[in-house]
Amino acid sequence: MKFNILTLFPEMIESYCGFSILKRARENNIIEINVINPRDFTHDKHKKVDDTPYGGGAGMVLKVEPYVEAFESLKMKGKSLVVMLTPQGEKFNEKLVNELSEYDELTLLCGHYEGFDERIRNIIKPREISLGDFVLTGGELAALCLIDSVSRKIEGTLGKLESAHTDSFANGLLEFPQYTKPREFRGYKVPEVLLNGNHKEIENFRREESLKRTKLRRPDLLQN
Repeated sequence: MKFNILTLFPEMIESYCGFSILKRARENNIIEINVINPRDFTHDKHKKVDDTPYGGGAGMVLKVEPYVEAFESLKMKGKSLVVMLTPQGEKFNEKLVNELSEYDELTLLCGHYEGFDERIRNIIKPREISLGDFVLTGGELAALCLIDSVSRKIEGTLGKLESAHTDSFANGLLEFPQYTKPREFRGYKVPEVLLNGNHKEIENFRREESLKRTKLRRPDLLQN
């Protein structure tokens, strides 16, 4: 999968994607990260990408020309989608992660300041996505969350793709508790069922623990 990210701060994207699982996925050509800076598409010597809002008000608004021209410089191929990261969008969740993982190419628009000139929406017609009911300083963090979660669904990113199948929300529930060595620490012991080698009993135990944890922490998930 290819990710195109339109951002005023390319270093934020490159830094995070240069570590751990995403770094290996890039090195193995499983994902491609293509960062585009709208400042490179400005037409003034100061490379101005924002201006005061018509009608007055606090803050600055991102200008339409550099974002539209930056977007139009892309030559997207295959099944592609444009996403605008904004608190006004549909809420990001596991179902949406699975849907986005089916695309060949995703283009992500990262906002800043008081947001985008509305004509950016009118011309590009992106799908708008929000991490939740809160506001971030910029869209880069939201874009990185999307890249990270979607990349996990692509075969080859994780050591074992089945790891993603047992994550919280993958089956509508929170993940069961996990344990590793040592078997006992400060009086806390690993449950015996995980040590007996009976895979059916282990599966049942984990399912029960997953249900209990979801009922306690996120009962709203059980309603669905």
